[in-house]
Amino acid sequence: MPLLPSSSAFLLSRATLYIPSKSLSTRASAILSALDIPTDPIELDGVYDGEWKGSGDVLESICPATGEVLARVKSASPKELHTAIVKSREAYSQFKSVPAPRRGDIVRQIREALASKREELGALVSLEMGKIRTEGVGEVQEFVDICDYATGLSRMMNGRVVSSERPGHSILEVPNPLGVIGVLSAFNFPVAVYGWNLAISLAAGNATIWKPAPTTPLCALAITRVVSTVLERNGIPGAVAALVIGGRDAGEALVQNKDIDLGMNGFSSPFSALIFILFHPTSVSFTGSEAVGRVVGKVVQARFGKVLLELGGNNAAIVAPSADLTLAIPAVFFGAVGTAGQRCTSTRRLFLHRSIASEFLSRLQSLYESLTPGDPLVSSTLLGPLHSRAAMGIFGAAVADLNHTGAEILAGGSPWSGLETALRSGNYVQPTIAIPSSLPDTQDGIWTTERFAPVLNVAIFDELEEAIAWNNAVPQGLSSSLWTRDLRDMGKWIGPAGSDTGIVNVNVGTSGAEIGAAFGGNKSTGWGRESGGDAWKQYVRWSACTVNYSDAAPLAQGVSFTV
Repeated sequence: MPLLPSSSAFLLSRATLYIPSKSLSTRASAILSALDIPTDPIELDGVYDGEWKGSGDVLESICPATGEVLARVKSASPKELHTAIVKSREAYSQFKSVPAPRRGDIVRQIREALASKREELGALVSLEMGKIRTEGVGEVQEFVDICDYATGLSRMMNGRVVSSERPGHSILEVPNPLGVIGVLSAFNFPVAVYGWNLAISLAAGNATIWKPAPTTPLCALAITRVVSTVLERNGIPGAVAALVIGGRDAGEALVQNKDIDLGMNGFSSPFSALIFILFHPTSVSFTGSEAVGRVVGKVVQARFGKVLLELGGNNAAIVAPSADLTLAIPAVFFGAVGTAGQRCTSTRRLFLHRSIASEFLSRLQSLYESLTPGDPLVSSTLLGPLHSRAAMGIFGAAVADLNHTGAEILAGGSPWSGLETALRSGNYVQPTIAIPSSLPDTQDGIWTTERFAPVLNVAIFDELEEAIAWNNAVPQGLSSSLWTRDLRDMGKWIGPAGSDTGIVNVNVGTSGAEIGAAFGGNKSTGWGRESGGDAWKQYVRWSACTVNYSDAAPLAQGVSFTV
């Protein structure tokens, strides 16, 4: 079963949707020039393993706001992909012996280099991915933050001493570097997800090889240039942080390669498999759809590799009768509309207590009516485009299903019309609020299927237990949110009878996690954890070491085996 769409199919589909511009717009050329990305009509190298190269299929980077072709990038050929994996393994053999605090200092230098280009990189995220400017800059800041975290962590990746039952013995649990980490990442966070993995992986002494989404190659090129400059300055092989731009074939090769030690998959989207997976020649980290995650998990486990999965997120917000609506309404609004509904943690289901439902929906509809789509690079814009035409198709299918089943559409429900001339070829849709005809405790696909688009489905409840059951009734288990001022509600929500998701918030929206805590979900979301907390323990191999410093060699459990 193919993991990703083939490069040729991807190129053909894109070619039928967009007509390349003869020259870049001023807004695009200024951003690319600020990051030393050529704006001439040349093909950019999309492979880095200590040197830049690329001779495979050519991928086009398309601006989702305007439809213009930003650049053409040469992907990795099979030979170049193989070479990159080999060189990453060789680089790991050297890097694993660098003292951990020294590795942490290299991460600190990467942090400083990223921070010096925060605004420029953030603008590139907005230009190529489509999220609004403040979110683009915030994503780069997330990479900066995880570097801060990993720098400190490099001095605290500790094992432990375990008491032995045998006299004169001690047991040590020792972490050591794991190997090569394979990272496949998605379009919706083209910088931050890689940052989560790179920073922790480097601090742990690993090498990484990154295959980003084929629709956001420029973000990957810009970030890799920043990182490689720091590595070069410190005498570290560039293949410690290798990059391979490519499509399905590249993704499959990384997943299947026995030299990738950890594989990671994160984030949800029906088409995110096109976009992001994390790999270790020993492990693979994959962020993407549930269907692709199942395939990745089976393939990696079949070769006894390590896999970290971050998959679907069909997230719900519950608003109790005691909730402070002045806090809850803006949070739900951002959760449903932020990043045009393309976050793995976006709010997709809303459960309102009957006593406050009418007021809540009236005020929420007013906020939706105030939305005006715009250029994501303009600071006043709150609603940018969907990332691709494929995303618009997903939005259209979701709305069609709602209409077909008799749902009540309270807001939105169609693409935007009447846009300014420069944006008329962009992927703009009206964020939608709907009350489906079915209840959330059914297996109706309207409730159980994650739609990676700004569609918010609403239901009314009478008892908190009912809403919690609805929250838990879907296959996914990433994020959830309860709005209440009742301490009893909070205790129930975060306890054993409460939410079954990996992120369980109180008076905080489903979207917008910080790096200090481990990020990830349960059930079909994949059980993976990235970023903070104890997530670092997945990037090392563990050994239990029993040391005998006595003059005898007794066996455990009192076993006697004397000749």
